This record gives sequence, C-alpha cells and structure tokens, in this order.
Amino acid sequence: MTASSRPTALIAEDEPLLAAALQSELALAWPELNVVAVVGDGASAVTQALRLQPDVLFFDIRMPGLSGLDAAAELADCWNTDAHRGTPFPALVFVTAYDQYAMAAFEAQAMDYLLKPVQAARLRKTVAKLQQTLANRAQSAFNFETTLGQLRGLLGAAAQPASAPLKVIQASVGSSIRMVPAADVVYFEAADKYVRVLTASHEYLIRTPLKELLPQLDTTLFWQIHRGTVVNSSCVETVTRDEAGKLSVSLRGRSEKLPVSRLYVHLFKAM
Repeated sequence: MTASSRPTALIAEDEPLLAAALQSELALAWPELNVVAVVGDGASAVTQALRLQPDVLFFDIRMPGLSGLDAAAELADCWNTDAHRGTPFPALVFVTAYDQYAMAAFEAQAMDYLLKPVQAARLRKTVAKLQQTLANRAQSAFNFETTLGQLRGLLGAAAQPASAPLKVIQASVGSSIRMVPAADVVYFEAADKYVRVLTASHEYLIRTPLKELLPQLDTTLFWQIHRGTVVNSSCVETVTRDEAGKLSVSLRGRSEKLPVSRLYVHLFKAM
C-alpha cells in the first residue's frame, strides 16, 4: 500500500450472510478500505491472497478444508518476503464464534480477533489497530517473524497435549491390526482421509486425522515440520538449505527429503 492508494482487504468466510454483514460493517467503520475479494474456504483464501496481496486478511477460523489458522500458516509459508520483490505480509484478523479458550489464545499471542456476529463498536477498535499497524508497516516496523511466532503459538494452543503420549500406533493391515511402536515411526504424513505411518522398512495407513494424532504424540520426540508432516526428531540425519533458502530434512532409514515450512524453521538451528 502506498501513501496515496486505498488499503485493501480479503474476507474468507464460509457463511455468505456473515461475510456480507462483515463487509457492510467495514464499509461504515473504514470507508477507505477496498475489499478486493470474498471467498468461502481456506484454500481459496490462500490462492486469492497470493494473487491479490491485500493489506488485511479477515479469516474465519472454521472453514471447509483448511481452517483459518491453517490457511494463514500456509500463506505465510508461500509469501514472498524479499524486501525488493515482495510486499509485507498482510495484517491478520481472525473471526470466530464465542470460545473462551480460543479468545485466551488470541490474546496471549497478541493476535486480533472478532467475535461472530461482529459488533460495530468492537470492529471500530479493530479498524483503529489495523490502521496503526499499516502505518507502522509503511515505516518498515512490520516484523514478519513476529507473525510467524504468533501463528505458531495459536497452532500450539489448538493442539492440547494428551495426558499420556501414545506408545503404540494401531494400524489396520487387511483384516488384522498391526501394533507399531511409536518410537519406530520415522515420520507421519497426512494423505487425503488417511495418515501415512512410515517406519524404516514399512508403511501403514491410519484413519485418525493428523490434527487429532499430533496431541497424542510425545512432542519432545515428534516434531511437526509442515502442516501435513511430523517427524521423529531422533531420526533426523541432515538438514539442508537450498538456493532459495528453504530447508529440507533427510531421515535415517528413509530416502525422502521432506520440506520444512517457515513456521518450523526455528526447530533447526546449529548448536
């Protein structure tokens, strides 16, 4: 956004009436704001945000496919942060139904949120914060790493750990169930409606979504390195950086190289 141009926004909300209501309230609270797109799912939100590069994103937390948090994380991973070629990452506002736990998580991460249905007085406060954020960003005070940290915190809060980590993964193999020791798993990978469970010599499929599986794992041993990938940290052999600065890991017992998203690069730093 230049000093003479209008600020732009994208709304991602799967309920058309709520999306229209938010757009109407924004027109009153921030007449200069140009809503360049309204989409109804997380994948479209990522695609359109990359194409349009708006200044502000209003992401519904619960959307078909990618949630608002997952969409924001994927967008952050794809965003061009090169100061000479790219534009600053958009200011983020999450829209959510009343949830005391979620609200506490947003406040702990200093990430702005709006409750459904959006109230005019609350929106005006959010608009004032956004205007200040954009002004600071224009003065090069915007910190992309801060946003990454906030998203990591929110994703971590969404995955509350189980009281006792899984010791065994129960995987169906034909008409039987194979009991796979968790410590033998080299990595887990989301695949459509399944999760691939890969050891050094075998591959199994389980129906538990990765989001539900992750809180049941020992997080000191299993590290999430991408939205759909969790690796056994004791099996990480090498971490390499390509010419574009992106990291990938090689694992003992497996030939694959697995990409590391920006959210989780902080896990791999030389001692």
